[in-house]
Amino acid sequence: MTDFSPEAVDAIDSREAFVSFVQSLARDVRERPDTWENADLPSFLEAAAAWTEAMHGFYANRGEQFPGRPDWRTFAWILAAARIYE
Repeated sequence: MTDFSPEAVDAIDSREAFVSFVQSLARDVRERPDTWENADLPSFLEAAAAWTEAMHGFYANRGEQFPGRPDWRTFAWILAAARIYE
């Protein structure tokens, strides 16, 4: 099982780490689609867009400043959240 915990996503700090994370997401959805709220591409993309729209609240709840410019970690959070965001 791949680690999609907040700690694992927060550890993404490079392009290489992001690529590895995305590869893990692809492997996980192929092997365990039943654990994903949004296992098909249209619902995954809709969830990614919805979470991105609401992500100010995510950062506020964590007591963090919303990043002015996204980084690899921000993109990873978007993809990780899209797995389960309703």
